[in-house]
Amino acid sequence: MSIWDSLTGRKSSPSSSSSSQTPTSAPDTFQPAPFDPTEGQDVNSFLTGPAFSDVSQLHPLAGLNQQTLDYISLEESALSDLPGSQSALPSRGWSDDLCYGTGVTYLSALTLGGAWGLQEGLRRSATQPPKLRLNSVLNAVTRRGPFLGNSAGVIAMVYNGFNSFIGYTRGKHDSANSIAAGALSGMLFKSTRGIRPMMISGGIVASVAGAWAVTRRALF
Repeated sequence: MSIWDSLTGRKSSPSSSSSSQTPTSAPDTFQPAPFDPTEGQDVNSFLTGPAFSDVSQLHPLAGLNQQTLDYISLEESALSDLPGSQSALPSRGWSDDLCYGTGVTYLSALTLGGAWGLQEGLRRSATQPPKLRLNSVLNAVTRRGPFLGNSAGVIAMVYNGFNSFIGYTRGKHDSANSIAAGALSGMLFKSTRGIRPMMISGGIVASVAGAWAVTRRALF
């Protein structure tokens, strides 16, 4: 019976009331088969089955052709094609040169500074007791090592920036780029000390850069 029939007092027909009744479902006669423990597989038989004949197929990238994957063949992975840009390590451009050059220079200068501090600490504390001598050596190593490493790291960052800029402007990397970048880096590093320190620092860094350029050309 609808709401309108209730309000108007109309009685529903027997056919509609009988059709509103839900039919009864048939009883479920499914009976599961009893479990037999002797027919089950253990872990060893499961792992040695035909589905696991090749263990390499369990890898998430199994069956993929790595030569056709886009994320492996990106354009940025191509090496730099500028003449003279290749060195001891493969380089994709200025960012790789900046990372490699700065890191190698910093670690090398840090090691040299630590050796310098070790020699200085041992020389100054020759007549002191063992504990005081150890303290003196540690102080000298931690003073000379970070000083030389940080200074060389800053110069290397500026040098790689100048060298990459000059190289891309000229369209090639050669000894002239390295010497010019070294001179500019050394002069900028001592720019707050006056003209004379700037010239001395620029000459030293330019000499080191020129020696590295000659070495790289001879070996690589």
